[in-house]
Amino acid sequence: MSIGPGALYVVATPIGNLEDLSPRACAVLKVVDTILAEDTRMSQRLLRAYGISKPLLAYHEHNERQLVNGIVKRLRAGEHIALISNAGTPLISDPGFHLIRAAHEAGVRLFSVPGPCAAVAALAVSGLPSDRFVFEGFLPAKMSARQRYLQDLRQEPRTMIFYETPHRLLSSLTDMAVVFGPARRACLAKEITKVHETIYVNALEGITKWLEEIEERQKGEFVIVVEGLHPDEKAREEQKAQAVLEVLLKYLPLSQASAAAAEITGIPKNMLYRLAIEIKTGR
Repeated sequence: MSIGPGALYVVATPIGNLEDLSPRACAVLKVVDTILAEDTRMSQRLLRAYGISKPLLAYHEHNERQLVNGIVKRLRAGEHIALISNAGTPLISDPGFHLIRAAHEAGVRLFSVPGPCAAVAALAVSGLPSDRFVFEGFLPAKMSARQRYLQDLRQEPRTMIFYETPHRLLSSLTDMAVVFGPARRACLAKEITKVHETIYVNALEGITKWLEEIEERQKGEFVIVVEGLHPDEKAREEQKAQAVLEVLLKYLPLSQASAAAAEITGIPKNMLYRLAIEIKTGR
């Protein structure tokens, strides 16, 4: 395989099943000078399975900024370097953004070597609308921050995709049920492409109960796909919000009325403030 002058290759790797490494990805990893790996020990297992022996450089969230300039210098000097993550497509909730931006600014050639991505794989089997979707990655660890984050997504019409760790899985699903409503349809994709792959579709409340029934179900790697707010439901929420605001605005200033309406309806305050202005001005 001829790869020409120095370049950076963003290479997707398997998310579980080693057979999912594409022939092109394998060929690139065999000819580059260095491979940037999030976890060198984990990546070694993949490389050994394909008979690939190349220098590995640990590249993760804790050293990313410190390494970028040195890597770009090596690329400009003519080296070929591949960026991989522990699993899936680099930069999707994984390090790499700062390097990609710096490489563009330095005029370095970049190539994408596509392949597995847990978010897209889960969406494809979720049975939820896939024509428009938004990837949200990992939610905040603290409950208060997580609930605020979810509140901002309450009226999101697109299908939402989240990653979650086993020890926060139940807490996040519980918060989603509180904010989005227990009947909101969702899909829990567990251990995609692995031996214990499980795709479970139900309402958010139903998924939580299903996980609680058997503790073993809470172990593994998870993707949560949540249906967006249906237009009819959104219209009902907006009608309710308008009715609440119209009453509150008789007795409270704009800001206080919006804040009170947010507590009552669960709709973000900034959206209600804009609606309150429209009500006041008669638009």
